[in-house]
Amino acid sequence: MDREEERLRGVRCAAELAARDIRAVALTWVDNAGVTRVKGVPTARLAHAAAWGVGASPVFDVFLVDDATTTSAHIGGPVGDLRLHPDLDQLTPLGAQPGWAWAPADKWTQEGTPAASCQRGFARRMVARAAERGLTFSMAFEVEWFVGAPDGTPACAGSAYGMNRLIAVSDYLADLLATLDLQGVPVEQLHPEYSPGQFELSVGATDPVAAADLTVLVRQTVRAVSARHGFGASFAPVVVPDQVGNGAHLHFSAHADGRNLFAGGPGPHGTTARGEGLLASVLARVPALVAIGAPGVASQLRLVPQRWAGAYQCWGRENREAVLRFVTGPVGAREAAANAELKCVDGAANPYLVVGAVIAAALGGEAGAGAAAAGDAGWGTLPPEVTVDPATLATPPPRLPDSVAAALDALAADDVLPAALGPELYAAFVAVHRAEAALFDGRTRAEITEAVRWTY
Repeated sequence: MDREEERLRGVRCAAELAARDIRAVALTWVDNAGVTRVKGVPTARLAHAAAWGVGASPVFDVFLVDDATTTSAHIGGPVGDLRLHPDLDQLTPLGAQPGWAWAPADKWTQEGTPAASCQRGFARRMVARAAERGLTFSMAFEVEWFVGAPDGTPACAGSAYGMNRLIAVSDYLADLLATLDLQGVPVEQLHPEYSPGQFELSVGATDPVAAADLTVLVRQTVRAVSARHGFGASFAPVVVPDQVGNGAHLHFSAHADGRNLFAGGPGPHGTTARGEGLLASVLARVPALVAIGAPGVASQLRLVPQRWAGAYQCWGRENREAVLRFVTGPVGAREAAANAELKCVDGAANPYLVVGAVIAAALGGEAGAGAAAAGDAGWGTLPPEVTVDPATLATPPPRLPDSVAAALDALAADDVLPAALGPELYAAFVAVHRAEAALFDGRTRAEITEAVRWTY
């Protein structure tokens, strides 16, 4: 890092913000519990923060969802300090919070090196690893949320996906769209979802780190606009017990030499040989990915069959009950549109860990940069496609892990993901979620739901 260069960039950015009467910048990171944390700096201090960072205790990486702390082999306790450095490329004035801007933060050590525990840094490393093999990924998270009162009463009733719901809160939704547009967020669609008070918003695909940044920005914007209208917004996996919960499904595509590897090939539904191999590698590692994409105790209340949550380890074209849904797009647009949707992701997940883990899982089936450069065709193949609701089969595909402990055991047994995360980040992540499993042990579904409803 060139501190003087960052300082000068910070000076320029601060001047632009001050000219717009923006007084402070919220620097956010997402911890291992999936909670977005923040430290704010006055606009006049932005240049200093850009060059030298803002202090943050390493203990944040072992916070639980209820703000208690645990410890791990490398992280825990009151000693030490990290520096939060804002990414000025993502600096965004906040349309629903006058006087504030936002930037995601990277964690650095006091010695000026990237912190091994930084979740955003992990996502960056996996993007770089893919680039070494001639691959780029495009990603986008779906954003599902509940809007309503503190006790879980929805802001609107009416039919699932019904126009009557949209009419009931049309001013709120129009304000949300206007605010996101002001912030430069590329919204593609917005609609009522299945559960009362539930909505979904889709944004355009971008590079993986930016996709994680974007979903953080969108969720916090939804919160701010909801508060302005007197509502609460919840992205929790389950908001009301025994109702369909909120997913944060990840769409992704892979490209090499400017070509979408999920289209125009001889494989299933047009995948190329390499594209099929990447998908097969992700599918094979889905049990471990559950620990990262659906990590909370509440996640297991959502991840059940026949609720479009993807509870079975299988794939299928446009099969919304398969954990890996393959999306070809319409004829004539498949080169641009073809992608895969990973459904075992919800609002309890850290999006930076998700994008990094999916890349690591996809690359796990490849022999390495040399073999890829040599055109090695020894990539894996997908198992037979499931074309029906897997729950209706006489012998269904394997169920995904049905507890936090089982998912963490699958992660520990995986041959790729623990090493990709690195010992510091992996140990802290596991410690947090084993402690959360103990925290909620013996609690009822209603108690779990209420405990996390407004945290995510």
